Amino acid sequence: MKYYFEADPNIDFDKVNNVVEQAYAEHGSGNVQMPPKMYVNFPHGDFRTMPAYLPAMNIAGVKIVNVHPDNRALHLPSVMALTLIIDPQTGVPQALLNATRLTDMRTGAAGAVAAKYLCPKKKEIVLGLFGAGRQAETQLEAISRVFTVTELKIWSVDQKLAEMFWKKYPQHDITICSPERAADCDVLVTTTPSRTPVVKSEWVHEGTHINAIGADAPGKQELDPLLLKRGRVFVDDVEQAAHSGEINVPISMGCFTQDMIAGTLGEVVLGKKRRNSPEEITIFDSTGLALQDLAIASIVMKQGKSIEIPFYT
Repeated sequence: MKYYFEADPNIDFDKVNNVVEQAYAEHGSGNVQMPPKMYVNFPHGDFRTMPAYLPAMNIAGVKIVNVHPDNRALHLPSVMALTLIIDPQTGVPQALLNATRLTDMRTGAAGAVAAKYLCPKKKEIVLGLFGAGRQAETQLEAISRVFTVTELKIWSVDQKLAEMFWKKYPQHDITICSPERAADCDVLVTTTPSRTPVVKSEWVHEGTHINAIGADAPGKQELDPLLLKRGRVFVDDVEQAAHSGEINVPISMGCFTQDMIAGTLGEVVLGKKRRNSPEEITIFDSTGLALQDLAIASIVMKQGKSIEIPFYT
């Protein structure tokens, strides 16, 4: 078995976007096995197990990932992960990957795929970001491979973090601004751990596409529930989204139901579902799929740095 101890900095986001898009297509076709993620809760966070089998790429495995929002105060990542890859033919463990950076990248790629298919604009966009952490960075990096970002508006409760983001991307025209102004954009990406809405419906104009990334556990939400009724909601996986995605709180409150979901991103990639008009507001509810982790692992196992770990004799 090989241990891949870091994400190769030379991994190309175009490749990541492509394999994640392929994984969504397989999901939309029903050619995968992927039980919903399982949660174990702690006083200050949780960890999840995410198993899957992707026959088209001949890869299977499970990711273990934690989410501890308060870790930044301890100078630790709020999300850390390991992925174990298993040979589908024999069950022999093939690889163990440090998937912390990979988790950020594959989630960024999911946002890029969603924006590629659901944003009515196809070349240049104004991008709005709620949040300025690692996931905001990879969303920008992945989406920039699909569109030319002519202007970037960013809002964060942490002003210093927003300023660090601004300094890291001098090639972009970045404005640190109010949430209302940041929501005035073509593609809006929310990456906060909020449990109360941070985006008001009246801030979002017609034709906006929204990637709702931050709500990935029960009780989390970032969007005004009125937005879900104004727009059309697409999810990565119906069961996961209903349990722990952006729609989980509105469903528990009775103001949104599963039959109001417009479709999955896999169905959008396959052309089975789509945006109805340029004026429509579309929302991608991203919970994170184990298939994305397998897809990016397939890249790392070809070009990443590794060491051998004896597993059996």
